Amino acid sequence: GIGRYLVEYYANKNYRIIGCSRKPVEYKHENYTHYSLDITDELMVRSMFSDIRKTYRRLDVLINNAGIASMNHVLLTPLETAQKILNTNMTGTFLFCREAIKLMRKNNLGRIVNFATVASPLKLQGEAIYSSSKAAVINFSQILAKEVGNYGITVNVVGPTPIKTDLIRGVSNEKLNNVISHQAVQRFGEFQDISNVIDFFIQPESNFITGQTIYLGGI
Repeated sequence: GIGRYLVEYYANKNYRIIGCSRKPVEYKHENYTHYSLDITDELMVRSMFSDIRKTYRRLDVLINNAGIASMNHVLLTPLETAQKILNTNMTGTFLFCREAIKLMRKNNLGRIVNFATVASPLKLQGEAIYSSSKAAVINFSQILAKEVGNYGITVNVVGPTPIKTDLIRGVSNEKLNNVISHQAVQRFGEFQDISNVIDFFIQPESNFITGQTIYLGGI
């Protein structure tokens, strides 16, 4: 979904991209390197960043778009499901930010873009764990922005509205339309809406913009 789009988008803009997922991918591009790993596994994450340091000796941009969701009333949410969501969405973001900053601070330059969701400000029923995990990402990003500002690193957040990807495949049209009805611009989000915000966050002129969250659709 979003990850595949962003890889293709930035690879075609001649960025050198390092991406990852739990399973191997078929996508190949001369500017793309792929790792298969669990983003909540500290040893695997540190190993990947060690490879990046040895190969490129720098990292300029980190985009933390990996995430999982589950729509359930809290009384119907198993602990295992809650733990997977919290670990992937928050712990994974933390690990990648921490390891990325170690590389970025060497050059006193870096851009971090984390992912939230409009489910958090809308307080959507049935998404208590997912929404809370992303609210944690926002709070984490705001504090992190202050901790790494002196390193020339900015940390910002994009909060997408529903986009037609696998993440919402099992969500009813009624629930999706309810979310969209709260937007100032009442339509599904598009991939380019996300890359537009990321482009803004990572451009050199945005070095004074940090700790901010942009929700799409006018939430």
